[in-house]
Amino acid sequence: MDYPANDTKEVTIYDIAKELNISPATVSRGLNDHAVVNKKTKKKIVDMAQAMGYRSNTFASNLRRKRTNIIGVILPHLNSNFLSSVIAGMEKVANEAGYTLLISQSLETEKKEIANARTMFNSRVDGLLVSLASDTASINHFEQFIKKGVPLIFFDRVFDHKQCTSIVIDNVKAGYDATTHLIEQGGQRIVHITGNLSRNVYADRLKGYKFALLENGLPYQDENIYSINLTSEVALKQALNNILNTTPLPDSLFVANDSCAVSCIKFLKKAGLRIPQDIAVVGFNNDPLACVIEPNLTTVNYPGYEMGEVAAKNLINHLNGVHDINSTNTIILRSGLIVRESSRRKSE
Repeated sequence: MDYPANDTKEVTIYDIAKELNISPATVSRGLNDHAVVNKKTKKKIVDMAQAMGYRSNTFASNLRRKRTNIIGVILPHLNSNFLSSVIAGMEKVANEAGYTLLISQSLETEKKEIANARTMFNSRVDGLLVSLASDTASINHFEQFIKKGVPLIFFDRVFDHKQCTSIVIDNVKAGYDATTHLIEQGGQRIVHITGNLSRNVYADRLKGYKFALLENGLPYQDENIYSINLTSEVALKQALNNILNTTPLPDSLFVANDSCAVSCIKFLKKAGLRIPQDIAVVGFNNDPLACVIEPNLTTVNYPGYEMGEVAAKNLINHLNGVHDINSTNTIILRSGLIVRESSRRKSE
């Protein structure tokens, strides 16, 4: 018998039972590979289910077990190599453990992040992995998860909360290492282009920048800090125009991400400046773009794939009762400076 593929009516176990002239309970057991159903009958049930286009309602089944096997992920945006690497690490771990990721992006706004959180809550995700939007001022929209006992892990852009784990790198050390390297290469007037300083990643890198200047006897000056919307080309060009109009001209740039650092190099070269002889440049994230631009970009390696793996593993271990994430406030991953030609003025 042929069964039309375009039939909009959902096939049930009762339909399969009627076709095979057996009980719905036997169909249910056969589809769930129950030992009481013999192999021959199981095969008939499975073959008929496939022929009729039967779909198991795993969502309803999981709800009965109070588990959806879905992990929610909220990101600031998806158009970055770093966050793509994070997602790849999460998916590997989640897939191996039988979980599915439900991914959304806040587009760097708290308003969209609040809407995303509401969707995740209504979707009954088992847990949530979050990197905060640039302008998020509070995490009140995540309190509903915490009250319901839904585990929540922040990564990269985090918010301190006694009931939530955070996964980060040591951004203070990374900022310190990048700035110290520029000083060691002869830098005296170092400009730092960064994002919203209310976010931990940018605030901590600025701290590291300040510590490096202090340790090397160089003055800290507010006018050397450009806190901008890093996703806006207009904002970056305006900052660079301001930088080129300063006297004396800065001799070094420490930029908060690689895509902006690459744009800086292109802009400065077009203005007739030599990299690194006139202005040395250091980026952040170790994006593949760093090895495409000439000269190749010095950057901080940010282990995105590892961060995704660690976040997903910790959440799933918590869900499976292996580890309580509430007992761990912060997990710090290793990062390191990768020196390339954009900042190398002295031979090693």
